[in-house]
Amino acid sequence: MTKAEIVQALYSQVGGFSKKESADIVDRVFEMMKETLARGEKIKISGFGNFVLRDKNSRPGRNPQTGDPITISERRILTFKTSDKLRKALNKDGAPAPTANKP
Repeated sequence: MTKAEIVQALYSQVGGFSKKESADIVDRVFEMMKETLARGEKIKISGFGNFVLRDKNSRPGRNPQTGDPITISERRILTFKTSDKLRKALNKDGAPAPTANKP
């Protein structure tokens, strides 16, 4: 689903907003989420899941093309963990989705 599809869904399903207002609402929600994450706070959406920032330390690695050793810089990564409700809705028995077998 794209942002434009979210705007269209808000416009058609909620009603009472113009397409411009729907787009502004979606943009503002995403902006608030970015600001919250930038402050290092987590986002918890009941019945959906949690967005959490994790700090990863610098670590040794290898250039995959040359095999030369490099240092991978420290960084922040965003993780998402589904709620039990969403997991159960996606997987009827609540088990993790199967992964493709690698040869």
